Amino acid sequence: MPQLIMFLIILVLIAVVVARNVVIVPQAAEYVVERLGSYSTTWENGLHFKLPFIERVAKRVSLKEQVVDFQPQAVITRDNVTMQIDTVVFFQITDPKLYTYGVERPISAIENLTATTLRNIIGEMELDHTLTSRDVINSKITSTLDVATDKWGIKVNRVELKNIIPPSEIQDAMERQMKAEREKRESILRAEGEKQSQILVAEGNKESEILKAEAEKEAAILRADAVREQKIREAQGEAEAIKMVQQALAESIKVMNEAAPTEQVLTLKSLEAFAKAADGRATKLIIPSNIQSIAGLAASLKEVVDTDAKPKA
Repeated sequence: MPQLIMFLIILVLIAVVVARNVVIVPQAAEYVVERLGSYSTTWENGLHFKLPFIERVAKRVSLKEQVVDFQPQAVITRDNVTMQIDTVVFFQITDPKLYTYGVERPISAIENLTATTLRNIIGEMELDHTLTSRDVINSKITSTLDVATDKWGIKVNRVELKNIIPPSEIQDAMERQMKAEREKRESILRAEGEKQSQILVAEGNKESEILKAEAEKEAAILRADAVREQKIREAQGEAEAIKMVQQALAESIKVMNEAAPTEQVLTLKSLEAFAKAADGRATKLIIPSNIQSIAGLAASLKEVVDTDAKPKA
């Protein structure tokens, strides 16, 4: 019975020792193992067994990207303005062995290195340049820390300036300046708007005058076309009238020619035409040179008529 109890005790002790020396390394982690106080190996994720009383896990290292928010640091610009700047550092452990044995308190070392690097960079810049050059400052700090932390097994991915806090009097001056700039931009925009409005009104008036002039021009052209058309039609009418008169005259001459009038008839017609001309409104009358012969002919005709009119005995 005592032997059985002893056996059970030994079995429990063995189980406890085995349980305490079976190590499971999780994903995204590595364990640094020492053997008799010296570095032995680095365990990656999985199941491992360490020798009791000989090996021990010296450091459990997470390989995930880590974020550290540092307290604001007092820095002085090139133009002697003191302000507070706090930074955020994103880093990742790439070598657990160097991280374990390279530096004591690595986070504190990164914080101090960030502060000194930030002071050096800001000390070469003026206040206005500092406030507008976050990306430049971030890049410079990141490159400097990345080089300095390589020997510690740390990879600095990026550094961000979280807040830049200038003195209160500088903030008041900046606020007044921004207010003045906003008012200036507002005045400029208002002036530009009024100028644009006047330009649009002037262009509208110009377009209106142009359209009005073009309308008047079109109306004048239409009136001129109408007058020209009227004159053409009148001329055509007069030409037609003259043509008809000439045709009638030609027809009358043709009829007379076909009738073969005697010389006495022609002379009589001449007298009738002369009488009509003399009866007109003309102030001058041209008498033909043969008017006497015509008169004599008329007298002869009168005698003939008188003789025919007398009664025969």
